[in-house]
Amino acid sequence: MSFADFEKSIGSIALQDLARHWNDMRGNRTMPAWSDIKPGQISKALPIVWAYTYDVETEAFTGRLAGDRIVSAFGKSFRGLPLAAIQPPEAFPWVYRQLRRVLLEPAAYHATGRVFQQCDRYGHGERIILPLGGAHGAGVIGATDYRPTGLIPGISAGPVGESETWFSLAN
Repeated sequence: MSFADFEKSIGSIALQDLARHWNDMRGNRTMPAWSDIKPGQISKALPIVWAYTYDVETEAFTGRLAGDRIVSAFGKSFRGLPLAAIQPPEAFPWVYRQLRRVLLEPAAYHATGRVFQQCDRYGHGERIILPLGGAHGAGVIGATDYRPTGLIPGISAGPVGESETWFSLAN
């Protein structure tokens, strides 16, 4: 699958803008650096963007930023928090594996379906995750564009159900 196919698979305009900008900024490299990402060029996605830095020595992800909609959904800012303090214990292993695969393979990730379940709130939509590198360290940038599903709080809705597409960026 080409990166153009990856972009075409994305329905959300905000996610398309982020993917296009990421691809434009990487040029002929495998991935862009943190410093290449220009917030003004992804303004449609900013409320739903989130990002983590990755420490190679400790193999830990730390929150770097989260847009207003993400902060509202999680009830907290991601900045400076370890991934384990952001994600609930039952979600942490899955999220950690996804982020590591995106960064270390490296790969681009796209999912559709029930992509959000936090604080008894559920959302259906799309998510993308893309790797970042550069002189200031590695990490990931992603965005989750979702709409509330109206599920009843306190009633188990089962695990988050995503249909995944992976795009390998390895040469």
